[in-house]
Amino acid sequence: MAIEPADYRSGRLVAAAGVGVSALLAAVNLGVGLAAGSSSVFAVGAEFLGDVLASAVVLAGMLVASKPPDVNHPYGHGRFELLAGLAVGVLLAVGGAGICYRSLQRLDAVHPPPEAYAVWPLVAAIFLRSIMSTLKFRIGKRIGSESLMADAWNDAVDILSAMAALVALGLTLYDPVRFLTADHFGGFAVGLVVIFIGLRVMRDSSLHLMDTMPPPTLVAEIRRAALSVAGVHGIEKCFARRTGLQYHVDLHVEVDPRITVWESHEIATEVRFRIREVLPWVADVLVHIEPSPLVKPPAGATDG
Repeated sequence: MAIEPADYRSGRLVAAAGVGVSALLAAVNLGVGLAAGSSSVFAVGAEFLGDVLASAVVLAGMLVASKPPDVNHPYGHGRFELLAGLAVGVLLAVGGAGICYRSLQRLDAVHPPPEAYAVWPLVAAIFLRSIMSTLKFRIGKRIGSESLMADAWNDAVDILSAMAALVALGLTLYDPVRFLTADHFGGFAVGLVVIFIGLRVMRDSSLHLMDTMPPPTLVAEIRRAALSVAGVHGIEKCFARRTGLQYHVDLHVEVDPRITVWESHEIATEVRFRIREVLPWVADVLVHIEPSPLVKPPAGATDG
């Protein structure tokens, strides 16, 4: 059972909406940050500008990943979605380093405090990012999209970044004499958070690209579904690798060695269909038939 096309469409829709929201917030925060003289607001705007590119990469990854398998890509195009998630992580880490550098450039300079109206773009960013993060987490979890989940984490970090910038800006506005540099340090803190989340996203995406096994709970579900098929005596091996939004499974099933090849084939086919039916996160299953050690082999049989 594959993921429904409607789920792909909802994922692409929310990713596209993320591009639009990021572009709007980037323009407003960059403009207000420059006009109001606020390093923290400008840093948040720069972060959102990076989000525009990151969300565009996510959208492109989901468009390619949703293409069906072909002759040259029998496992589908899902790995492109994982590559998109990795690219988002790299963009975040590099962008965070740039934000840190920009925020500390004028740390020792004497300049007027930021204008009070600079707080409003940050408030708007917290509100809109909360909505987008919730939507992306919900849909990304439902369809198993690594890049959409990475984008959702990015939005969640944006909320924390905007809050940190708001606190720093508030301190500067409260007492410009004592806390003039707080606005700069707020921008620097935003950059550090962005670097951290970028490294985290890179790690998660890299593990899937290295064919890391799914959690033990998911492996147990595969085994349980296979053992529910009549004629299956046991599971010798169970391997799974993520190829995008779903997993491909290699399964060694133990059956009665006295049955015919045709009967073994029928059991293997039923196992494949049963797993795909009850576990929608499994794209396909390759079933190997093994003789069950619980049954005495026919006379004269030797191990293969």
